[in-house]
Amino acid sequence: MIGDVVDSVDASVYTIPTDGPEADGTLSWDSTTIVVAEAGAGATLGIGWTYGPRACATMITDTLAGIIRGRPALDVGGSFDAMVKAVRNASRPGRLRDLRARRRPVGP
Repeated sequence: MIGDVVDSVDASVYTIPTDGPEADGTLSWDSTTIVVAEAGAGATLGIGWTYGPRACATMITDTLAGIIRGRPALDVGGSFDAMVKAVRNASRPGRLRDLRARRRPVGP
């Protein structure tokens, strides 16, 4: 068990409708989407979850799975660091800032 490596990674998406419209003063919604990630090593299966769009599951299966598959199951810190590096350029602040800067007039 100690030497097991991550041999399976999967993600599922569940959208659950609310009883009625909900809001918190900044946003409103009529459903909640939950992304569930599963990582397996031998006969052991671990799960994690987050609220997010379906695109999160795609990121897990298309990008992150290949990063952690084959890594030691107990090397959580190393897997985390590898995943952070893998998505470094996937979605970072700055894209809209660049657009804003290009649209602003230059000078007084």
